[in-house]
Amino acid sequence: MKKIVCYIIIFSFCLFLVGCSSNNDNTNENSNSDFETSRLNTQINVENNTEQNGTNNNVVELEKHIHDTEPVEEEIASFSTKLGGRNTPRSRNIGVTTGILNETIVEPDATFSFCGTVGNPTAENGYEKADSFNAEGETVKTYGGGNCQVSSTLYNAVLKVPELKVTERHAHVKPVHYVEKDKDATVAYGSVDFKFKNTTKNKIKIYATSDLNSVNIRIVKF
Repeated sequence: MKKIVCYIIIFSFCLFLVGCSSNNDNTNENSNSDFETSRLNTQINVENNTEQNGTNNNVVELEKHIHDTEPVEEEIASFSTKLGGRNTPRSRNIGVTTGILNETIVEPDATFSFCGTVGNPTAENGYEKADSFNAEGETVKTYGGGNCQVSSTLYNAVLKVPELKVTERHAHVKPVHYVEKDKDATVAYGSVDFKFKNTTKNKIKIYATSDLNSVNIRIVKF
């Protein structure tokens, strides 16, 4: 009987040792698994950060390249004339014309033509009838009335740059209110024009804007 009890005790003790070993193995396996998962996550994060940094660096390099290759513009002249502050056919015509003229580029040794650039002021091109002078100095309604204020504003800006040689310019038959006497440049498509030649070694660009209060011209070189 004592032998049987001893066998039972020994057998139970062996089972206890086996159970402890199994638990230790499971604990080690879990620890190893957690460590491997952590290591993989760290590696993925590093790779993602490296890829993101590489993308960011590429974007920065591209932006720098675009900035370095863009031409540097330098303003060489500007001039403004006043409008009446009212939304009228005349002011709307001026808005159409400055919109067409804006960002016009004149190459070195090229001749700029106001009428050639702006085109024929017709209703189909967005123009309305507004006051203008005819050849006898009478006030009449014509499509594109107001365009002479844009050409005169441009003329006064051009006068500030000696290398821009005026090759055609005509005065109104009567004084106009928006520029000084003899500083105007009338235009009429198909008859009289305002022209100048770019004798600089640079391209020039004309910026033209208007609102209800003013007409604004800037000339830059690049």
